Amino acid sequence: MLFLDSPPQFMFFTGKGGVGKTSLACATAVRLADQGSRVLLVSTDPASNVGQVFGVAIGNHITAIPGVVNLSALEIDPPAAAQAYRERIVGPVRGVLPEAVVKGIEEQLSGACTTEVAAFDEFTSLLTDTDLTQQYDHILFDTAPTGHTIRLLKLPGAWSGFLKEGGGEASCLGPLSGLQKQRDQYKAAVDALASPTLTRLVLVARAQSSALREVSRTHEELAAIHFANQYLVINGILPQDEALNDPLAAAVVRREQQALENMPVILRELPIDHVPLKAFNLVGLASLRELFKPGACDPPCAPVVLAQFTAPKLSTLVDGIEVDGHGLVMLMGKGGVGKTTLAAAIAVALARRGHKVHLTTSDPAAHLSETLHGALENLQVSRIDPAVETARYQSHVMETKGKDLDEQGRMMLMEDLRSPCTEEIAVFSAFSRIIREAGKCFVVMDTAPTGHTLLLLDATGAYHREIARQMAQSKMHFTTPMMQLQDSKQTKVLLVTLAETTPVLEAANLQKDLRRAGIEPWAWIVNNSLALARPVSPLLQQRARNELTQIELVAQTHAKRYAVVPLQANEPVGLEMLEQFVIGTK
Repeated sequence: MLFLDSPPQFMFFTGKGGVGKTSLACATAVRLADQGSRVLLVSTDPASNVGQVFGVAIGNHITAIPGVVNLSALEIDPPAAAQAYRERIVGPVRGVLPEAVVKGIEEQLSGACTTEVAAFDEFTSLLTDTDLTQQYDHILFDTAPTGHTIRLLKLPGAWSGFLKEGGGEASCLGPLSGLQKQRDQYKAAVDALASPTLTRLVLVARAQSSALREVSRTHEELAAIHFANQYLVINGILPQDEALNDPLAAAVVRREQQALENMPVILRELPIDHVPLKAFNLVGLASLRELFKPGACDPPCAPVVLAQFTAPKLSTLVDGIEVDGHGLVMLMGKGGVGKTTLAAAIAVALARRGHKVHLTTSDPAAHLSETLHGALENLQVSRIDPAVETARYQSHVMETKGKDLDEQGRMMLMEDLRSPCTEEIAVFSAFSRIIREAGKCFVVMDTAPTGHTLLLLDATGAYHREIARQMAQSKMHFTTPMMQLQDSKQTKVLLVTLAETTPVLEAANLQKDLRRAGIEPWAWIVNNSLALARPVSPLLQQRARNELTQIELVAQTHAKRYAVVPLQANEPVGLEMLEQFVIGTK
């Protein structure tokens, strides 16, 4: 493996959700530790599953991994980091200032912006803490899916620039004096990220056109901020000999080979590794140690007999969604489970039935136009673009709050609006604006991968609490976005997963988080099921048999209603294919 040759101290694993970043990061950590290196594996994903892969509780403290000498792991926990951050600010004034004032400060620091910056502080400290870095030969970062990771890696430069230019007295997090203390740390983090001798970026993709296009964009965006030492790993490639006598496997192999042949030219310049699809789930040390071995099956796969398997179909869920005639439909789940395709398919099906539909995405890395590949009557398509929404929000604030300020006041306000926190506020504003439309049509939303979506819901909850506090003395009726999300007549949340251990467990944890926020998921969708597709390939049959336990868990334990969608021989791209995607699973 080229990306394992002479590894530097820092390695980042990033890419589209579901491509296997966590598996590769964990397997690399085990391999380096087995070779005698001292290794720290860090997850920066708000929805980390590193602990699940190793079968040990990790959390927000450095934890030794049983069975691997020299390996420890850490999961940056954004809520815990935010709580510690708030306590550092509020603790000194608790008991000094009036309780109402203290509560007001706590409320101001309860949003997603504070959560992001608190986690970001922990991330930069791992790059710059000399005492810590001297303890480890390698620090590996298993990052959140692409869009969130790009933002994370840009933040050291963004905050450094904001502090360097800052002449104002406050940011959206409070006094700038508190942030000024971090300037040296952020500058050191920028230098470490840009150093090819210190840092290597491992771009992870699958042999799929959409994943390769996205990783190409990621490569260019990160190269533009001087993150130049990049390697490409194409993961989970189905071996060509599995295509013999299996039309489904043959279609998958053909699709993967075509994607590799049409790979963006800019990626061909990178060092490239190929990792074959394995018959087993990459959970546990034994499986992780097998990942980099050349064979797909060890021992060799043998055909298995799959029992006749049936399950509710996607079309039955569409029938249930249609009943109310309008409403918000939100698809949530781990990256790479197919939320974009399913959101597009549901939107197309509703539009074909004569309903007005607004299909949108809050995923910074999603590209609905590539999935739809055409226009349809009754179907409006949009994307919450963080850059566009930030510019819109900045312009609105300057036109309203800034219109009566003098020149110096306007300059100070604009400086505050250049804070990286502004993006979170702007994205929330766009999210709120779009879901209000669901009172008169269907709004189908393809959300960002789990962790980023939870941050957005965190902002929604903070806004609700602030409005409720302001309206407490008034008898006026009010409705917040959170109240709409909590109303099952207005909002249907669909949790999307694959029939694999980690995605199902993550979806179950997401369901718990939603329920704590008063949001009850309406249904689950198990996507790309091999058990329902009934393959002939021995490797795919092994994987299909592994699915049955997870599908039963969804049906019997987690979901009030559910549907299972089989793996498709042809990629469901384009309006006609998306329509058949729903009809064909009836």
